[in-house]
Amino acid sequence: MADTLKIIIPMAGWGTRMRPHTWSKPKPLVSVAGKTSIDHLLDMFATLPDPRNTEFVFIIGPFLGEQIPVYIKKHYPHINAHYVVQEEMKGQSHALWLARHMLHGPMLMVFSDTLLETDFSFIAGEQSDAVAWVKPVPDPRRFGVAEVNPQDEIVRLIEKPKSMQNNLALVGCYYFAHSEKLLSAIDEQIQRGIELKGEYFLADAINIMIERGAHMRVNRVETWLDTGTIEATLETNVYMLDHGRDNSGEAAKRPGVTIIPPVFVHPSAKLESSVIGPHVSIGQECEVQNCVICNTILDDGAAVTNSVLERSFIGRHAKVEGRAASVNIGDNSNIRL
Repeated sequence: MADTLKIIIPMAGWGTRMRPHTWSKPKPLVSVAGKTSIDHLLDMFATLPDPRNTEFVFIIGPFLGEQIPVYIKKHYPHINAHYVVQEEMKGQSHALWLARHMLHGPMLMVFSDTLLETDFSFIAGEQSDAVAWVKPVPDPRRFGVAEVNPQDEIVRLIEKPKSMQNNLALVGCYYFAHSEKLLSAIDEQIQRGIELKGEYFLADAINIMIERGAHMRVNRVETWLDTGTIEATLETNVYMLDHGRDNSGEAAKRPGVTIIPPVFVHPSAKLESSVIGPHVSIGQECEVQNCVICNTILDDGAAVTNSVLERSFIGRHAKVEGRAASVNIGDNSNIRL
C-alpha cells in the first residue's frame, strides 16, 4: 500500500485583512459563493490519486481556532483529521515544525486562503522531490516568485522581488515527496535563525533543500483565487458564481423577486420585493426585503431591509436597514444606514 499522503493546511493567522468577520470566526469559515472557504478548499482535493489514503493536519490558532475541529467533525466526519495549535505566529516553517511528529512520506501543503483549479492526479507518478504551484502575474513584486531554469526546475525562491523580470508567483500550494527532507531543512533554517521580522518563511527552507540538491519543479495554473482580503473574497465570489455556483434558475422561481444572474441563493433564504444580482451570494436563513443588491455576500442569517447594497459583505446574523451604501460589517452587527 502506498504511503499515506499528509495534507497540511496552516490556518493559525489572525486574519486581520478579513476583519471584522474574523473577530468572531477564523478566516477559513468566512463565506464565499454559498460555502465557507474551507469547503471550497477541501473540494480541491477530489482529484487526488487516492483520496481515501490521506490524512489532514490543520494548524489552528489559539483563539477561535477551536471552531475548526467542530466544523470539520460536523461537516466532514469521514476524513482523517488531526490538529496542531500554533500558539505563537512565527511563520509557515514554524507551523510545519510543530506538526513534525505527524509528517513522514509524501505531503501537500496548501495555505488556507488559496483556492486553485488544478488536477492533483499527477502526484501518483511524480518524479521530482518537490513541486511548487505558480501562476504568471503582471506584477510579481508583492508575491514570492520561483526562479527556474530552461527545464522548469526551480533554482531558488525569492520573496517579494524588486524587479518584474520573473513573474512566476508562488500561489501557496506545494508537494513534497519526502516530508522528512523538508523538516530537516526547516531544522537548519531555525538553527541558523533565517527569519524575517520574527517569522520563518517556507521559501527559505525550500531554498536550503535546493542547496542540498533537491529537484523541485513548477506546476503552472491558470486560475488562482484568494480569500485573504475582503476585496479578494468579493472577486472570488464573482468568479465562482460565473463558473458553476450559480443557482439563479431556482432563485428566479420566487414570486415578487427579480433575479439578475449569476447569483447563489440558499433555499432557506427568504426574499421579498427585491432585485438580486448580479454576483450576489445569500446564505441560509437570510432575510431580504425591499432591497436592490449586487456584487455582495450575505452570510448565514443576515437580514437586510430597505437597502441598496453594492460591493458589500454582511456577516452572520447581522442586520442592515437603510439607504444605498457599500458596507462591510461583521457577525451579529446591527446598523441603520
